Amino acid sequence: MEVFTCEDSFEGMMTCVYEAWASRAGHSNVRLMLEPVEELELFCSYHHVERDSEKARKVVSSIRRKISEQAFRMVYGASLSCQREKLDAIYRFLILGFHVGAEAVDLLGNEWVNRVFQLDRKVKNEAHYFREFTRFSSVEGRELLWAKIQPKSEILTLLAPNFSDRMPSEAWIIVDEGRMTAAVHPPDEEFYLTKITGEELNAMERSCEVSDPYVGLWKSFFHAIGIEQRRNPKCQRTMMPLWYRRNMTEFREENSGGVRAKGNG
Repeated sequence: MEVFTCEDSFEGMMTCVYEAWASRAGHSNVRLMLEPVEELELFCSYHHVERDSEKARKVVSSIRRKISEQAFRMVYGASLSCQREKLDAIYRFLILGFHVGAEAVDLLGNEWVNRVFQLDRKVKNEAHYFREFTRFSSVEGRELLWAKIQPKSEILTLLAPNFSDRMPSEAWIIVDEGRMTAAVHPPDEEFYLTKITGEELNAMERSCEVSDPYVGLWKSFFHAIGIEQRRNPKCQRTMMPLWYRRNMTEFREENSGGVRAKGNG
């Protein structure tokens, strides 16, 4: 078995697909894995693949031209998943897609089509939740809004365009704390992604105005729309899972050390 490994990035994965295909080792003799590889298997030959923008571009172009734009969107969405088996599933999906063309996306009875479809759907559902649940705070002394999220999947590229459209003239930052990546939006410009350090994140947290009037406004709204007699925590957890509450204003309370989350279980 020839095992091709790469970093967990879209360009890295598309480069890995390129190299695996170009190896001509036979699809049944090839497996794709994300790094780090936790356990090496006997009788397997491992090949590390470095990210290559040009090779990745060729794979993307082939998907769009030989399969469909919808197939590319499915592959891209699946590539953002937190599931480690996503890369090999994408490769198996592309094998079928390059063989049958655009109809591949509709063959949900196929194991790999269904798997990529499910990965893509879960990522986009999570991005949808965070469009609703992301809360911004103002940074003291600056015309800047910032929000911190902790998504399971890498959804910043799906989330940021929504806020870029809704707040085009605002300066804002959305930080993915787990991946230490931020979407930065200068006023009236396109957003961009960048890595941040722990010191930069701590600085933003320290400069956040705990007395931000919008915090009280959110909490008042949250309690005002609630009807105590119809309170149903189980239904609330279904519509607003605990996972998303840790950075939501409505579920945070002030203390001497700043702001802390509550109701996380």
